[in-house]
Amino acid sequence: MANGTRRHPGHPERRPPGRRPGAGGLRALPAARPGGGEPAAPPPVHAAFALWITAVVAGFVETVLMGGRLLADGEASAGELSGGLLLRMTVFSAAVLLAVQLRHGRNWARLALAAGLGVLGTLSLVTEPVRWLADHPLGDAFRDAGAVDVLSGASRVLHLSAVLTATVLMFRPTANAWFRARATAPGRH
Repeated sequence: MANGTRRHPGHPERRPPGRRPGAGGLRALPAARPGGGEPAAPPPVHAAFALWITAVVAGFVETVLMGGRLLADGEASAGELSGGLLLRMTVFSAAVLLAVQLRHGRNWARLALAAGLGVLGTLSLVTEPVRWLADHPLGDAFRDAGAVDVLSGASRVLHLSAVLTATVLMFRPTANAWFRARATAPGRH
């Protein structure tokens, strides 16, 4: 066998997740990339990266839906929406750039994502709905909701869920060990 383990013909090899053949225990760090080099990011970091991208896409979808609704209802002009759109696109772009740096093991990007989007971004996602609910009965939210409201609400829930889950995953023990190892590796700045 390529990995040095034996198995019976017709029976696939079964190994618990995180186990290496012949190691007898859990992996502390991911294996090195083929051909040598630095260890690949552990699964929680890969998942956090995917969730940050998911959050950006969900935020973009919500922006398009709500902006389109405001324009269609005559509640705002394109000029009035442009400032908010520019701010959101800047935040979305920064989030993608930080997520890429996170995937490359830059701890500063992990901290920036956690503080900037994990904390401040979460507050911005929940403040508006909480304020609205404080002024309206909960039944109004469902009775008066149209298709755009439902889709926008769903994208907000997906956005918030992705942010919270990505923030937790970035600080899982295997992620912490990987970031520590990357910070102390020779030749790292």
